[in-house]
Amino acid sequence: MKLLVGTDGESKRTWLKGTFTNGVLISCPVSIGKLVLIELDKQCISVFPEDTWFPTKVEVKSPEGDTYNFPIYRWITDSEVQRFREGTALRVFEDNNYLGRYSRQKELQQREKDYRWDVYAKGIPHCMEATDPCSLPCEIRFSFTKNTEFLYTAATGLTELQLKGLADCKKNWTNIEDIDRVFCCKRTRISDYVHKHWKEDAFFGYQYLNGVNPMLIRRCSALPDNFPVADDMVFLHDQGSLRKEMERGKIFLCDYKLLDGVKANTINLKKQFLMAPLILLHETPDDKLMPIAIQLKQTPADDNPIFFPTDSEYDWLMAKIFVRSADFSAHQLNVHLLRTHLLAEVFAVSLLRNVPMVHPLYKLLIPHTRYTLQINYLARRLLISETGVFTQFAASGGEGIMTILKRSLSSMTYSSLCIPDDIVERGVEALPNFYYRDDGLKLWDIIHRFVEGVLSFYYKNDAEVEKDSELQKWISDIFEHGFLSQTGTGIPESFTTVVELVKFVTMVIFTCSGQHSAVNTGQYDYGGWMPNTPISLQLPPPTTKGKTSKATMLQTFPDVNTTVQGMATMWLLSKQSSDFVPLGQYPEGHFSEKIPCKLIKDFQGELEGLSADSRESSH
Repeated sequence: MKLLVGTDGESKRTWLKGTFTNGVLISCPVSIGKLVLIELDKQCISVFPEDTWFPTKVEVKSPEGDTYNFPIYRWITDSEVQRFREGTALRVFEDNNYLGRYSRQKELQQREKDYRWDVYAKGIPHCMEATDPCSLPCEIRFSFTKNTEFLYTAATGLTELQLKGLADCKKNWTNIEDIDRVFCCKRTRISDYVHKHWKEDAFFGYQYLNGVNPMLIRRCSALPDNFPVADDMVFLHDQGSLRKEMERGKIFLCDYKLLDGVKANTINLKKQFLMAPLILLHETPDDKLMPIAIQLKQTPADDNPIFFPTDSEYDWLMAKIFVRSADFSAHQLNVHLLRTHLLAEVFAVSLLRNVPMVHPLYKLLIPHTRYTLQINYLARRLLISETGVFTQFAASGGEGIMTILKRSLSSMTYSSLCIPDDIVERGVEALPNFYYRDDGLKLWDIIHRFVEGVLSFYYKNDAEVEKDSELQKWISDIFEHGFLSQTGTGIPESFTTVVELVKFVTMVIFTCSGQHSAVNTGQYDYGGWMPNTPISLQLPPPTTKGKTSKATMLQTFPDVNTTVQGMATMWLLSKQSSDFVPLGQYPEGHFSEKIPCKLIKDFQGELEGLSADSRESSH
């Protein structure tokens, strides 16, 4: 049934029967003025008591020749009356019609019931309360396609990778050829490159720029006190002293202090080992980034040697393997899970609780929340729960997961989430071959121009931002539930200017799109060949030099079952569903005004140009 509500009255309720994509005539004996909202409700029919309805939009043409668009794009599952506003965006302080204000209030009251905050664990961002995927509101669940493909991939990952027979094998790898045969079941162009070059220093350094964790490297202008590398210890490709190269901005540091003292997991009844390394890298005259020193623990000691490329082959290789294993845990828990997934969930839940559909911010951000809540529920259940894959098979599993997540959140800053600020703070503006930076900055600029155009259309001055109570509640909730009210993060508690609002919304879209893609999509590419990214290691690092060998390396690698579980998980996480929607595509037409619609087209054009440039430069 359908009812039109205008400024001067309302129509009679009209039955909608059969298919009605070509329109339904609703007659009113007198004019009802400018349309404010429509009411839809689905009456249960005894033959189909459980039927659901997904109207996309309603278009109404009035006798005066005006056209009104009502975006809906949601499932209607019960017989309750649903109210939907006309598509022209309205902020709360300009919503002057009493029926409009009433429907706005009722919508948010219902949303607060549907989207409730929950605390998964103290010290990490809050999440949405859910008992299972079916308890999630219909409009934010996976599509049938996404759900089917995800469950199939999760259930058959080991089979698809032809690893099923190895899932219960708790033995050591005894030779590298066996790992090779397992890996050869599923390869990509990049994973083949990794397989061939994983031992090389230049590739080890390259991964800090364009692997799945480009967030750690920073310029080193002074050595940390706990990393005592002297000039005569390092070879700098005939470029002079370490001090001179630091002054020239050619020395870089990667510090995994986040992992210091984290209790390592026990897997297959064997204690595992997780280091907190420090790595010094040198930008060479031929534009390569080469590791020149590695210390595997944070505190200098006689049994914590600093390793160099001049050491024996396996001493140096083992040092790099311990670094790569540490990077797996730091990347998965901080860079990937926390900084994209968990924050995206906070942005989404706060939006859904505090911002009605008619608000311009809702229209701008709702496409970027797609699948966020269900994928995060599944991540908590399948990856980091007591029976999750990370908990069972990663060196940082168990207690370590929460320790790392809490430390990561407490040390997070707003500037580190904004790539232009982050690149400057890390001092990596001029580092050659840093494609994450180059493409990321271009993408940020494109998103920023789009967001600035849309929000400046609706907010003409700072005063309008300040008095938008729904906007202020959105950021307040994010500050409280996402960043646990930690003022040291630099995250705003409220918005006072249009400029502040534009930057924050740009960060939200960048985090949910380009940033997540950068740290997620290549996981199997870089981690499918286990020796390049061991999920865990089961011997301690060497305490003295000259005692490692190929046999030591094989004994240190994770057991066979741990290896294949890691491979299957990275395969699942990096597999894209067939109903993937690229950034910039707005299949749901929430905006109806000409200027925002034109800005969306311009946005799409700029993104297509960036994609074309990236493809051309990669060949």
